[in-house]
Amino acid sequence: MLSILIPANNEAAHIGPCLEAVLASEGPDVAQIVVAANGCDDDTVQIAERYRTTVEAKGWTLTVLNLPALGKMGALNAADEAASFGNRAYLDADVLVDPALMGQITKTLNTDTPRYASGKLRLSRAKTWATRAYARTYSKVPFITHGVPGAGLFAVNAAGRARWQDFPGIISDDTFVRLNFAPEERISTEAGYDWPLVEGFAALVKVRRRQNAGVDEIVARFPELLKNDDKVTLSFGEKLGMMLRDPLGFAVYAAVSVVVKLSPQKSDSWERGR
Repeated sequence: MLSILIPANNEAAHIGPCLEAVLASEGPDVAQIVVAANGCDDDTVQIAERYRTTVEAKGWTLTVLNLPALGKMGALNAADEAASFGNRAYLDADVLVDPALMGQITKTLNTDTPRYASGKLRLSRAKTWATRAYARTYSKVPFITHGVPGAGLFAVNAAGRARWQDFPGIISDDTFVRLNFAPEERISTEAGYDWPLVEGFAALVKVRRRQNAGVDEIVARFPELLKNDDKVTLSFGEKLGMMLRDPLGFAVYAAVSVVVKLSPQKSDSWERGR
């Protein structure tokens, strides 16, 4: 059994494909989908409701919450309140999961031991040259290649979810949850999922700035979680090798990093976290 919780803010362009991928899942036999529409002024709610018959035909249940503008953490808390099962997968509305993934996650979580799970992260094919170049280097950094990053999709069992109460009012939900678990408690499944980056240099800067601010916030507010950080740092030689193999990709990635350092985060609004 699994509750799949999907916070969504104006995701009319993504919620349909996201739900179709979830509904193509080969398991589990019993599941609940909760779409927590947060302050939407587009057709996110209406599109999600169109899948009710398909969900019920699969033997699953669908809950669509039409919420005021609560922010992502408020949407996650509302989805948690509506969740029927202790095993919970938190899924961004623009992520596409493999058919085998939800079943594998459910099996991984079926233990009394606190556990965190996610699939193998793949970056979606980008449309703009800047994002394609950035992605070539980003896909090789330790955050993507090492451990279980859980960006865009993370899941916990009931014993794991008991480690915190409501989601706090912070930027980075995925970092917060991941660091509530020791590295040995985080499990990666064989199946994976596609996680898109935002398109264009300016958007990459905006999101990277927000990501960095989210990590800094965790360090400042929850320093006790840092004991679970298994971050790996690239050596100078490894960085040099990346630059020589793909000068343009490395240059775009480095340029985004430099611009972010020169211009701090100024807003806590909902941004697609890519």
